[in-house]
Amino acid sequence: MKMPRVWEILKKFKDACRVRGWKTSESEDWVEINDEYNSFLWARDIHPSSFKRIVSSRKCVIQEGLSYRVVDAAYTAWLFSEAPSDVLVKTVFENPDFSERIALYDLSPLLEGKNLCAKLNHTNSPVFQEFERFLRNELKVKLKPLPSVSNEELPEKNYTIEEIA
Repeated sequence: MKMPRVWEILKKFKDACRVRGWKTSESEDWVEINDEYNSFLWARDIHPSSFKRIVSSRKCVIQEGLSYRVVDAAYTAWLFSEAPSDVLVKTVFENPDFSERIALYDLSPLLEGKNLCAKLNHTNSPVFQEFERFLRNELKVKLKPLPSVSNEELPEKNYTIEEIA
């Protein structure tokens, strides 16, 4: 059985959101509900300092006709095609502001043909809850929690305080 790619999963999910009456975009990966934007970002891998800067900025680009505007995203889901690094997982686990607004989904097992996805979602986003239902019900994916990471489990690398915080 051919497994879908990240963009195919997201396109099907956005189609399901439109059926629910939620506003979505053909060209950007966001869903608007109750005047809040829920953004989806795809990544294979990202450096911890870049991740922290992007997460802290909370920005989402919205196209309206031929013009664009930037809004604050209430929530952001990161869809990883490779397992996120332990440092990223630790960053989200240890920062309450991040964990309330950020969800991580490791889609790498799914993309390898396994019906499995690891997740870290402590947000109150109804869109991300629906995304998880979509994965379970439409794609028959089993969701499991991403394990938390302690300092002792971090790889032997000299990270700066900013990268780990």
